[in-house]
Amino acid sequence: MSTIPAGWEVVIGLETHTQLSTASKIFSGSSTAFGAEPNTQASVIDLALPGTLPVLNRAAVECAIRFGLAVNGGDDRHVARRSVFARKNYFYPDLPKGYQISQFELPVVTGGSVTINVGGREKVIRLTRAHLEEDAGKSLHEGLETMGVSGIDLNRAGTPLLEIVSEPEMRSAEEAVAYARALHGIVTWIGICDGNMQEGSFRCDANVSVRRPGGPLGTRREIKNLNSFRFMQQAIDYEVKWQIETLEDGGRIEQATVLFDPDTGETRAMRSKEDAQDYRYFPDPDLLPLAISSDWIARVKAALPELPGEMKQRFETDYLLSPYDAAMLTATRDAAKYFEDCVTFTGLPAVPGPVERGESLPLQGGAMPGVAKTCANWVMGELAARLNKDGKDIAAAPVLPTQIAQIVRRIVDNTISNKIARDIFDALWNGDGDDVDAIIEAKGLKQITDTGAIEAIIDEVLAANQKSVEEFRAGKEKAFNALVGQAMKATKGKANPQQVNDLLRKKLS
Repeated sequence: MSTIPAGWEVVIGLETHTQLSTASKIFSGSSTAFGAEPNTQASVIDLALPGTLPVLNRAAVECAIRFGLAVNGGDDRHVARRSVFARKNYFYPDLPKGYQISQFELPVVTGGSVTINVGGREKVIRLTRAHLEEDAGKSLHEGLETMGVSGIDLNRAGTPLLEIVSEPEMRSAEEAVAYARALHGIVTWIGICDGNMQEGSFRCDANVSVRRPGGPLGTRREIKNLNSFRFMQQAIDYEVKWQIETLEDGGRIEQATVLFDPDTGETRAMRSKEDAQDYRYFPDPDLLPLAISSDWIARVKAALPELPGEMKQRFETDYLLSPYDAAMLTATRDAAKYFEDCVTFTGLPAVPGPVERGESLPLQGGAMPGVAKTCANWVMGELAARLNKDGKDIAAAPVLPTQIAQIVRRIVDNTISNKIARDIFDALWNGDGDDVDAIIEAKGLKQITDTGAIEAIIDEVLAANQKSVEEFRAGKEKAFNALVGQAMKATKGKANPQQVNDLLRKKLS
């Protein structure tokens, strides 16, 4: 957790470059496939050679429409019916034609918002705009250092991007990372970006400044090309610390573009920071204004999947989950599907309610306990922890939703305890079997529920632990927990914990 010194406030806004999932570039038919040999996927159009004309990629526009609808709850008013492409003139070697085609005054999407959750607290981050543009090429240094030169790969030049700009409403590195994760979830959810940060498909520039609370905005420095959430956290934390220390020492912050070095954990200035007015924008003479009809928007809207916000609300209503649980489970489409598959495959009521005819599982008070919360706990707890430890995505989890469902079902019918369930999960994760019931049978993990058998064990525990018995009767509740522990140990964790508690209290009363 970032620690911000008293008397200071951090102001952060993010610019996110999202590579759109199209087969060809934004203004040419050149491939966008990653990993080709340098300079094999750059056409004469991408380089703006004389006599060539750009033609707008319709699929890129549809990606922008999908995004505009997704961040506005399906409201189409923020998708511009008319937007304009401009030439942003600059002279970097990674774009040798001398300009980048982008949108300036009239972007394709304005407004929208992204909801984040930090420390159990929800916050809405507003979006300023999202505009279409072409990517630049890429400077290469590997293998060229000793020669004192850089190479230029133009394969990426012309790749379609949607640049998403937030309002400067984040107040910590944690909020910035939460926003970036939420945005990453949205663009992958609606299928406009593969989200691969290592390959540069989703990369963020963080504008960071500090100020006295309530005072005027400070001078911002832009941290370029952050391509991992971990690096974003580290880079912003370092930059905030550096800016505050500089100001407290009587220095001043100069507007600049900086890079983050993961090896040193520090940011370093790359060049002075340009404002928008420092670039020269001209309407592109080769491209007509982009006109998007209401019918086109309606067709795109009809094909949208259920959006994260809508699904979150449904999880709260249909599964009685807390807002926090629902937000966590809908952070990605894969996680949401995994959870719902778990619930479905149990074959049991998702929420507490009347027992359906033919249900033979043990009942409590005439009602079947709901399994949605139990499934949610497994997905957010044991599964998430193991995925994080092994660096896996949920789509690559070795434990399937059907197997989690089997575990939950055997917990509900008292075949196994929660502790035994975790042992079974470990076995599944490590490949020591693929069927829950078979693992239970092979390892002798079935829970002891016979009241007589448990009573006999408790009698032995009480006889062997008279000191704890006396302490409990003297009012020491910890002694009771010690006796429970001894009873569970005696059964090798197989006894039903609730039965042990109930029978033990009955015998001690």
